[in-house]
Amino acid sequence: MQVYGRRSSINVQKVVWCLAELGVVEGRDYQRIDAGLEFGVNDTPDYLAMNPTGLVPTLVDGEHVVWESNTILRYIAATRAGGHALYPADAGERSEVERWMDWQLGTLWATLRVAFVGLTRTPEPQRDYDAIRGAFGDAARLLRVLDGHLAQRAFIALERFTLADIGVALAAHRWTMLSERFADVLGAEPAMPSVARWLTQAKGREGFSIAVPA
Repeated sequence: MQVYGRRSSINVQKVVWCLAELGVVEGRDYQRIDAGLEFGVNDTPDYLAMNPTGLVPTLVDGEHVVWESNTILRYIAATRAGGHALYPADAGERSEVERWMDWQLGTLWATLRVAFVGLTRTPEPQRDYDAIRGAFGDAARLLRVLDGHLAQRAFIALERFTLADIGVALAAHRWTMLSERFADVLGAEPAMPSVARWLTQAKGREGFSIAVPA
């Protein structure tokens, strides 16, 4: 099995974390191939033949080629031992996991990405600080919704760690990093104690340390 994508990508980190939760080890059970940004590869004809979007990650598992990060997570959970713990077979329980996966990808990260890219990849002279501050504040409001949801819960969906926790934790981690690293630009936001507690727990998992470069 091969996973194409650079370690710094949030969507690649989702896949690596999911694999780690299931005991699938890089270098032993699969090969990760750097692709995207400075590594290139994703703009080559061979890569585009696998994934016409030219984005990362792409997973190759025998004859199966899978792209789009949340689809890859579902595929891994459905094909690897222990995957039902992360992504349940029951349709009702699965819907609880999937709605937060969709929220992370289509709402939270779509909002936060403007601030993240603006502050970490855009040269200073080209930064639109009004857009950056607006996106950061909008993401904070979304995370406060999550804070209320987590007030009486240990995990985002169900009573255990699932695929929902992986994606949302990686986005919340980036929001926290921006708030600390660029405090002078972004300003302070109200405390979110439930998110902070849950995120600390998620980041304490071995899978997080494997997926996210120190």
